[in-house]
Amino acid sequence: MARRCKITNKKPLVGNNVSKAHNKTKMRQLPNLQSKRIYIPEQDRWVRVRLSVRALRTVTKKGLLPFLKDQGLTLRDVV
Repeated sequence: MARRCKITNKKPLVGNNVSKAHNKTKMRQLPNLQSKRIYIPEQDRWVRVRLSVRALRTVTKKGLLPFLKDQGLTLRDVV
């Protein structure tokens, strides 16, 4: 399973970890992904999605279906 938010497409960032002696080693910054059950009152059902916390905050504020509509996605794209 890819480490990618299904709604916002956040994915790992790659960069260098630079020490005081200026030695560089590769590092990855992973997105904060959570698996959640979200209730959809329009359809009277629960869905399980894997999304970033940033997307979860927006879903909590707007609702899942209006947020997906703003992103140009359908429920089938994220479930």
